[in-house]
Amino acid sequence: MLESVKIQRRQSEIRQALAALVGKAQPSEEETRSMESMDAEYRSNETRYRASLIAEDSERRDAKGELETRSDREYADLIGKFELRQIALHYDEGRSLDGATAEVVQEMRSKGSYRGVPVPLMALEQRAGETIASGTPDPIRTMPIIDRLFPGSVAASMGTSLINIDSGAVEWPVVSSSVTAGWADGELANVAGPTAFATTDKALKPEQNFGVQMVLSRKSMKQSGDALEQAVRRDMNSAIAAGLDKAIFLGTGANGQPLGVITGAATYGITSTGAAADASWAAFRAAVVRFMTANAAGGPGAVKAMIRPELWDFLDAALITGTAVSEWDRLLKNIPAGNIAMTTNALAAPSGTPLATQALLTTNAGGVAPIFAGVWGGVDLIRDPYAGAAAGSLKLTAILTADVTVARPAQLELITGLELA
Repeated sequence: MLESVKIQRRQSEIRQALAALVGKAQPSEEETRSMESMDAEYRSNETRYRASLIAEDSERRDAKGELETRSDREYADLIGKFELRQIALHYDEGRSLDGATAEVVQEMRSKGSYRGVPVPLMALEQRAGETIASGTPDPIRTMPIIDRLFPGSVAASMGTSLINIDSGAVEWPVVSSSVTAGWADGELANVAGPTAFATTDKALKPEQNFGVQMVLSRKSMKQSGDALEQAVRRDMNSAIAAGLDKAIFLGTGANGQPLGVITGAATYGITSTGAAADASWAAFRAAVVRFMTANAAGGPGAVKAMIRPELWDFLDAALITGTAVSEWDRLLKNIPAGNIAMTTNALAAPSGTPLATQALLTTNAGGVAPIFAGVWGGVDLIRDPYAGAAAGSLKLTAILTADVTVARPAQLELITGLELA
């Protein structure tokens, strides 16, 4: 207990005792001596109390960071001990959940609605000791942002902000007005008139559900042990990462899918420019200039690009006449290699005659991400008690609710018609 709290309690006790004594018309000598001693103690405690506050304030400042993140770290530690194997055995054998797994499940049930057993997205990260690529997430923050869970995610590379939502729809107000500024034309003239501060709400709604199904044989349940934990974690991780990446960029907006950024470029108001020529750095440079003139980027280094591997192949082979410098070299000279993401999942395959592809450019303006992707709660892991019952297998369905929206269309540029012929 803090020393200041102890002193406060003692001061309260002294006040109560004095209140009882001063109410007497003729206190005894012993009671008078007692009042004098308590009065002296009270004054002394006031000095000690102020000194304690000064000392403890210094300690609070030193421990501020730890106090603010302690609960986050404790929850991250629990998720670090979360076992998917327990859920599989719970469904297969009726075994009760225990330990950290039971605590996390109970916490998630208190904040959301789940038909099956909830699984936090952070629990899908591959654990130490597995044969996987590097990229262990930092567990200081508990917000299960997908780009920490899936380090190879194209959506993360393009600056997408993936947000975890407990329940309901979430709107992000984005400024849509322009401030008017101008000089006063004369000594008594007015400056530029007032401009209404307007915002546009970008909503994320829990209307799209993404599912992953897997079947665990009875043999695997009995023999695999820890290997089963790792296999389920890897498979679910990769399936959800690939599905979200594709939906964020190529979602059709129909058949239960969210409207993807590229598919819905016209709906979101994203500028789409047709190159209608051989792919070159010049097409990218023109898009970067549009970013800069719209004050969305300060230079090419602030731009992220998503391309197909076929485009890289073409640009790397396209040499500038009379030199050994390729169009790809010119691109890398201006846009850092770390800002370029290659994917076959989030961009459609080249098509048409001549063969042409697309590229998406994004930038982070004023700390606002170009794309918002919302995920509601965690993964709802549901068992099908009938399918595979005769074979003793366990069929699991993992359901994730997600949606996509664009904050400011000016932060995205779509280049089409990049010919590869």
